Amino acid sequence: MQTTELSVDQRFAIGRVDPRLFGGFLEHMGRSVYEGVYEPSSRHADEDGCRRDVLEALRGLGLTIVRYPGGNFVSGYHWRDGVGPREQRPTVRELAWQSIEPNHFGTDEFMRLCRKLDWQPMLAVNLGTGTPEEARHWVEYCNCPAGTQQADLRAKNGHTEPFGVKLWCLGNEMDGPWQLGHVPAAQYAIRAQQAAKLMKDTDRSLETVACGSSGPWLRTYGEWDRQVLEGLGDYADYISLHRYVDNRADDSESFLAMGLAIDRQIEEIDAVCRAVQAQRKSRKRAYLCFDEWNVWYKNMEMSGAGVFAPHLIEEIYNLEDALVVASFLNSFVRHADVVRIANLAQLVNVIAPLVTRGDELLVQSIYHAFRMFSTRRDGISLRVAQTGPSYASKHFERVPVIDASAVLGEDTLHVFAVNRSLTQAAPLRIERGDRPLGALASAELLTGPNAKAANSFECQDVIVARPYPDVRLRDGAATLELPPLSFAALTFRP
Repeated sequence: MQTTELSVDQRFAIGRVDPRLFGGFLEHMGRSVYEGVYEPSSRHADEDGCRRDVLEALRGLGLTIVRYPGGNFVSGYHWRDGVGPREQRPTVRELAWQSIEPNHFGTDEFMRLCRKLDWQPMLAVNLGTGTPEEARHWVEYCNCPAGTQQADLRAKNGHTEPFGVKLWCLGNEMDGPWQLGHVPAAQYAIRAQQAAKLMKDTDRSLETVACGSSGPWLRTYGEWDRQVLEGLGDYADYISLHRYVDNRADDSESFLAMGLAIDRQIEEIDAVCRAVQAQRKSRKRAYLCFDEWNVWYKNMEMSGAGVFAPHLIEEIYNLEDALVVASFLNSFVRHADVVRIANLAQLVNVIAPLVTRGDELLVQSIYHAFRMFSTRRDGISLRVAQTGPSYASKHFERVPVIDASAVLGEDTLHVFAVNRSLTQAAPLRIERGDRPLGALASAELLTGPNAKAANSFECQDVIVARPYPDVRLRDGAATLELPPLSFAALTFRP
């Protein structure tokens, strides 16, 4: 195969990589919370009922911000049901996933979890069946000093000091007919603007995420975003994007090209943000919050049939899934000037990098791809000048065999490269245009025996990141050969 050449230069910066690109999502769906992060009956349970083994694995992901409590769940959720003494919290039938919700885990428990793992909390308010005033009261409960009704309730529940939640989602997927309380864009914009004003009047330091399109497949895609941004004006700090990708057609070449579709979605919604800013003649523009993204297609069971903690959309991830996750992150880094927040959906059991079975824990292939990025995230995204072979897929005429991004830190250069080829090793040459490459500090490679290979409870190390020693430095450039279907993360020193 022809060599792919990558060249980067610190003079061609895209923007600083926001640490919040490496976020997660925890929803009251299936076994994500119960039997996931929270299981008091487990032998792994800590003093708060959280599973130590799960928390330790999540700590290894290096997550910075976590969105809670939904998701579709939030459009029927009333936050007061999840605070106060557990024995007084109501057990309710949850309609989004047709499950039983005992409310044993709520705001206070989530905040304790965030503090354990050094996560920034990101809360989504109910704008489906809830009201703007209910949202404003939740802000007061979380962020205001004691002395008023909702803040005093927090103090009564054992938390004298405010939680200081700075990022709030104005509902979830309100463009979708499946959503509780779904309304047309103009009506949602009114509801969201009312909520945002009340919330920001309660705490002027918080930021809001408006509901954008749930995906490009909806007929309202783009137009929904325009109407929402025009309606909210300066009350929208960010607009959300969601995307789940699949390989139902078993067309691996097209599946591995999905990074190009993510690039397109980001650029299309960013164009809407810029157009609305120009139309409003405003100095302020909304940035992008990709607050739900992942691979999902093998398990489509979404009805809990009226039971507690049902097994819903529990996906087993293989090698090609992990490479697509790496391509999502490559795309976010390439668009670091406009994508400021991103949340892998979800964290445990539900389309997740971690799966529990009794007291056992499975670490999936996508975990390793995410960690290889998140531990090399600090710095400025650089434009990558790339030449090399490509192929045609079902949806794109030209798909580069190598999918790449680069991050320049204070004393490091991180390069990320996915080899999309199913059968051929890909020779790769990396150079800097402004100076010679420094010494190789670390290199990891994620690959496996074939595209469908996956980890299991019985064999956990089929797809894991391993040190990659076969990187050669000569004349200020690095050369290597990526195996078919592989992802490499490289760190160079000055």
